[in-house]
Amino acid sequence: MTAKISRINPDQLHNTPGYHHITVVETGRTAYLAGQCPLDQDGSLVGAGSLDAQVDQVVANALAALAAVDAQPQHVVRSVIYVRSDDRKDLGLAWHRLTVSPLGPAFTSASTLLGVAQLGFTGQLIEVDLTVALPD
Repeated sequence: MTAKISRINPDQLHNTPGYHHITVVETGRTAYLAGQCPLDQDGSLVGAGSLDAQVDQVVANALAALAAVDAQPQHVVRSVIYVRSDDRKDLGLAWHRLTVSPLGPAFTSASTLLGVAQLGFTGQLIEVDLTVALPD
């Protein structure tokens, strides 16, 4: 049975820049992806000092992780985006680059965007955490 995914924006809540306030999964299995970091296959940081380059690597890694469980971006039902910055401009740039990327459909579901003081790897500027309703 294929999971039925509904995305809802109640009239009583504010308009969003593309995500939905509520994502409902009726049935199916779920995958929880570890935070996707801007690391290459060897574990080396990609794009030191460049948020754009790091977003692109995170997108590539997330797409590879989704493919490993036979899922696609539209199967994502929740995302959390961590950006190492206290500047809202950086958060907006990361959001925009993610939403226009091949991973973009993932961010139409329930989503949270956070500016944080530190991430796990030296020089890391972004990390994306995804929850997926797996297709059959």
